[in-house]
Amino acid sequence: MPNTMSAKKRVRQNAKRRERNRAAKSAMKTSIKKAVTALDKPEATQEALSVIGRTSQRGVIHRNKAARLASRLQRKINAANAAGSKA
Repeated sequence: MPNTMSAKKRVRQNAKRRERNRAAKSAMKTSIKKAVTALDKPEATQEALSVIGRTSQRGVIHRNKAARLASRLQRKINAANAAGSKA
């Protein structure tokens, strides 16, 4: 339990930031899932990559994690396109 005014303020700030970060992570995960389900739509992929980058820039996730997520998404899309072009 915080005693000082600054500690009370810190608790309030942390709660706000936690909610903001949670919302950003959730939006990022949702956009990734949408891109994976709509592999044939490049605009969904572009949106997902954009959201991943923005989430990283805001400091919600580490830049290496953002790069890893973007790479994995791109690999799935490339694999789907390669499979689609063969069929």
